Amino acid sequence: MRWAEGYIAVDWGTTNRRAYRVDPGGQCVAEMEDDQGILAVAPGGFPAAVAQIRERLGNHPLLMAGMIGSNRGWIEAPYAPCPAGLDDLAARLIWAEEGRAAIVPGLSHLTDDSADVMRGEEVQILGAVAAGIVPPDCLICHPGTHNKWIEVAGGRIIGFRTVMTGEMFNLLREHSILADLLALPATTGEAFHDGVRRGLAHDGLTAELFSVRARVLLDRAKREDAASYTSGLLIGADLRVGLRTAPEAEVIVMGRPELTSLYAAALTEAGQDAREVDGEKAFLAGVRAIVELIA
Repeated sequence: MRWAEGYIAVDWGTTNRRAYRVDPGGQCVAEMEDDQGILAVAPGGFPAAVAQIRERLGNHPLLMAGMIGSNRGWIEAPYAPCPAGLDDLAARLIWAEEGRAAIVPGLSHLTDDSADVMRGEEVQILGAVAAGIVPPDCLICHPGTHNKWIEVAGGRIIGFRTVMTGEMFNLLREHSILADLLALPATTGEAFHDGVRRGLAHDGLTAELFSVRARVLLDRAKREDAASYTSGLLIGADLRVGLRTAPEAEVIVMGRPELTSLYAAALTEAGQDAREVDGEKAFLAGVRAIVELIA
């Protein structure tokens, strides 16, 4: 099975997976997405799950990234330490099927007083650098369940910080006293910007979150605005962390458009220039660059 004849790139997360068939010219010619993340695969079921991908996209070699390489995935791919570039990822691939299926390691970042890890985002970041989509020295905000603030220097990831903003919003929506107020989708209207300003200006986030309910009960805010305000509040607090990590003239916001648009709007509210980059395009560029190193 030869990589030069085409391959399948797989972004395999906790709850979802996305796979793309790439032709010999490097173009994506077919794709699939479903809810078969690693938690949906029964013990011992990963070979069958991979066979299912090949049934849908063709009998090609696979390069997989994301939580598929975690200790809850198919085979654990140990983290590569920062600073790291594409060459480090290629050198540390874990072969689940020799010559046919490889798993990209995630990255770790350790300092004297902090520890952090990522899986999947590193392929997008380094792929965007390799493709010239982003410069070799930049600050990248990568929204998701766990938002990442990533420092890139000399084309390598030198450090990052994770903020559990997306997960916090989902927990509040599903399990908190605010749940009945957060059913509507968050949008970038006036309520969102009000929340961003509040999150940027105040550091008592847990107190501010309770005020979401009080504001509605006391007719200081509309019920239908609560989700947007809460999203803005959380993202504003997130920005306080990220912009303190490494302030830059421009922040590149990379990921899925429905999330990058919220963060770009919040950054603009904070007086920060922001540029959005499609995470899917960056992921495919990263996989292509790794394949070129191993083929």
